[in-house]
Amino acid sequence: MTVSDNAKAPQAHDVLPRPERPRSTRAGRTAREAADPQWPDTPRAPEGAPNVLLILTDDIGYGASHTFGGPIPSPTLDALASAGLRYTEFHTTAMCSPTRAALLTGRNHHEVGSGRVTESATAYDGYTSIIPRDSATLADILRLHGYSTAMIGKYHNVPDWESGPAGPFDHWPTSMGFQYFYGFLGGGTNQWSPGLYLGTEAIEPPHDDPAYILERDLADRAITWIRRQKSAAPERPFFMHYATASGHSPHHAPRDWIERFKGQFDEGWDRIREATLARQKACGVVPENTLLTARPDEIEAWDTLSADQKKVYTRMIEVYAATVAHADHQIGRVIDALREMGELDNTLVVFIQGDNGASAEGGPHGELNETLFMNGMSEALPVLLEHLDELGGPMANNHYPVGWAHAMDTPFQWFKQVASHFGGTRNGMVVTWPKRIAAQGGVRRQFHHVIDIAPTVLECIGLPAPRVVHGVEQSPMSGVSMAYTFDDAHAPSRRKTQYFELVGNRAIYHDGWVAAAGPVEMPWSFPMDIRSLDDIRWELYHVADDYSEAIDLADREPAKLRELQDRFWIEAARNHALPIMRGTANLPGPPKPSAVRGRNEFVFYPGTQRVPPGSSPNVANRSFTIAADVDLPEQTREGMLFNQGGRFGGHALYLRDARLVYHYNLLGTARYTVESRTIIPPGRHRLALDFEADGGGYGKGGQATLRLDGEVIGSGRIERTVPWVMSYVEGMNVGLDTGTPVSEDYRVPFRFSGTLHTVKVTLR
Repeated sequence: MTVSDNAKAPQAHDVLPRPERPRSTRAGRTAREAADPQWPDTPRAPEGAPNVLLILTDDIGYGASHTFGGPIPSPTLDALASAGLRYTEFHTTAMCSPTRAALLTGRNHHEVGSGRVTESATAYDGYTSIIPRDSATLADILRLHGYSTAMIGKYHNVPDWESGPAGPFDHWPTSMGFQYFYGFLGGGTNQWSPGLYLGTEAIEPPHDDPAYILERDLADRAITWIRRQKSAAPERPFFMHYATASGHSPHHAPRDWIERFKGQFDEGWDRIREATLARQKACGVVPENTLLTARPDEIEAWDTLSADQKKVYTRMIEVYAATVAHADHQIGRVIDALREMGELDNTLVVFIQGDNGASAEGGPHGELNETLFMNGMSEALPVLLEHLDELGGPMANNHYPVGWAHAMDTPFQWFKQVASHFGGTRNGMVVTWPKRIAAQGGVRRQFHHVIDIAPTVLECIGLPAPRVVHGVEQSPMSGVSMAYTFDDAHAPSRRKTQYFELVGNRAIYHDGWVAAAGPVEMPWSFPMDIRSLDDIRWELYHVADDYSEAIDLADREPAKLRELQDRFWIEAARNHALPIMRGTANLPGPPKPSAVRGRNEFVFYPGTQRVPPGSSPNVANRSFTIAADVDLPEQTREGMLFNQGGRFGGHALYLRDARLVYHYNLLGTARYTVESRTIIPPGRHRLALDFEADGGGYGKGGQATLRLDGEVIGSGRIERTVPWVMSYVEGMNVGLDTGTPVSEDYRVPFRFSGTLHTVKVTLR
């Protein structure tokens, strides 16, 4: 019996939405004279169709969680694996936006314009970050077949120039098939002060709840939404995509969860890798002959580190472990809610542990504030020691060092971004469906890829991939259904070939062999002049016998290597991966669309809040003026006029105790405050900051001057400024602050107490 035999599909159509039935009511002067009125058809899911819960975590490598032999407990994933199937040769694209686009469309990431993260889009077809209309999402297909649909958590597939408050919202979740969206846009967010959206409206978490944390909030929202759907329409199945924030930096977790891991990583990343591989062999998620790949030269041996380095680095991984374990616990609450409602038996749960390998973006030494990494900067070890107890809490924006990323990807080489090797692309996956999958606790070793999820879900429901959606002829899905593996552990893999490419790192799998070329750069290095593609040596692995890609056969099998290289270029051309984009900082072609490029004057009104960096004026490395037109009351005169960024990098102009203040926060490494000499009197005024940049390079300083109605009332020196990006998470606000404060001398939202007419920003 096939999976689709379990569901009848009387309304399974290859044209969506289903064409409306011609109007059939016969005209008549009265209802008596008219005949046979009928309601328009309402889409209905196939009889017996399962709910679908698609879970995707972030930046968690194959060797991290206990379910796949790792050191971090994952009882929710363990329980699902015991009730279903573990897949040990499942692959992602090595980075978040590409993986998520491939997951939702069933097509290779370049084929749907997602060859890079959205922030690094280019005009070439495979890299625009725009999912084309000929590639409808799984959410849209299921919605048009009568499913209720929801997106909870991270959505990193909105082009960054469309992520502002004016949209357009054509590529937001609510326009991509999800009827409900609660979560955040972009790569990551602060767990304690997240930048949240409900639909397309920016909302704030509670500012008066010291126990608030995003992962618990996401689980609460998911449970509430499911209960409402099943209360109102118990027969209607749902599709929920639940994407956690945890795993991705910054690593945040409740203090009591962090303390649970104290001392558990003291032996260091080299021995943790050895212990992980032993557990992986014992639990059957790697073959017995699997070799532990060598630690690369870019990572220091644990035994060569100083006592202080070990102290800092073990604390960083303890925090990460708490982050991952806490997220697993919150997902468990969602699973428990389904069980209590009697819905779990007929819910297809697909749990992908990581959208890529573990992240090496913390660099060789880790960071207290990961925004430093985005600017080619780093903290000294004494600074990290001084703030050790803050890691994981609201005062830190932390990330662990690369040695732990390598350990979390055991037994493979490399890590996130490195699509050439399994350390970047192999992730653990569990599938359960109690009503249908009988092989509880089974292991499946067929080679599969994230593009195979959408076809699998459709077959389980009994639906075809549509030919036309919203009037647009659809491109065929690249994926193949994995449902054939449910009943047969030894079935030959139906995925014979799969290419991999990201930022120039390349690989091709074909029939048990892999050819790989990479990495072209280290994920933390951002070199401006990287090696030519032709200078990157190709490696060759017979992964049918060499699970971890430990034995390079390139010199022994040149003919096989050439065969696979040629196959890579064929696949790359067919999937719009050409031209290959080398490195994370290499952005050829015309500049991407922008609502702010070329503008030197901006006028903002009260209520403007959390405008993302891509839609805000960029003041880095230039002179500028911020001028506010205000009416000040007789009594309290304070509050925010204008700010960009937050606690981990930003600047703000505000009133405090009736004095005008400009505060510049250099990524937490230095803070500069300029304050007016005099009290600002009540009445209507023009309050302004003039910043005159020194010029001559990135991150230089400048002179800040405060003015009241044109008169100088204060000035001061800003010795250094942010060289590249102030914040990739927190946005721009007018009349209040959101997220975290730029300065610790006020608390958000710090609303302006007077009347703010406008704020004008002028770039010079």
